[in-house]
Amino acid sequence: MAQALRCLKKFATTGSLPLNEVGERASNLEAGHSPIDAVEPDDVELVKRCQVGDSSAFNDLVTRYRNKVFTMVYGMVQNEQDAWDLAQEGFLKAWKSIHRFKGQSSFYTWLYRIMTNVTIDSLRRKGIHGETEFDDRIAPANVEPGSRTTPSDVPLPHKKLEQREIRQRIDEAIGKLSPEHRAVIVMKEIEDLQYSEIAEILSCSLGTVMSRLFYARKKLQILLRDVYENL
Repeated sequence: MAQALRCLKKFATTGSLPLNEVGERASNLEAGHSPIDAVEPDDVELVKRCQVGDSSAFNDLVTRYRNKVFTMVYGMVQNEQDAWDLAQEGFLKAWKSIHRFKGQSSFYTWLYRIMTNVTIDSLRRKGIHGETEFDDRIAPANVEPGSRTTPSDVPLPHKKLEQREIRQRIDEAIGKLSPEHRAVIVMKEIEDLQYSEIAEILSCSLGTVMSRLFYARKKLQILLRDVYENL
């Protein structure tokens, strides 16, 4: 455990784990060069090893998911250092509670839920509630759970344009959403998750996910109306 905590501290301050602590094998995996003479353990095996105190297995899980975790958290907080700090906090929580993981969902879904809750709690502590709150009980009608984001299937501008000014506008607009609405936008538009996956991560109903996504998307389209018009 001590080794895992040292690695996570390094992870939060530098954005990467020291190779001498995560091992050359994990480095090769992240770089896309899997060893020819070895099969990488899957999440199930690594979790089982973690549950008996193997911190090196947890290091491998951190290496495997740190970039995806950072992308999700940064999308919600819009601050690089805050994103690394929250990622560290989330991984620490995951390590401390790994013995409670029962395998009823994938490890990544379980980890994603922890990271989302940590991030939402942080935003709430800072008094960030969004300019407008919506009623989760009101869901858009006639929307299939597996369909693309409503009310329009046009992707957010950052998927077409990467100019700094556009990215800044999008970040500012997302910053005006409540933490809960930020979460669903990031999961759908950045992570490209399905409604059912988002519902499982947030421990809420499909209707709640659809409602939050509908109104978050609607608000962003209003805030970014001129951007959409110029696409």
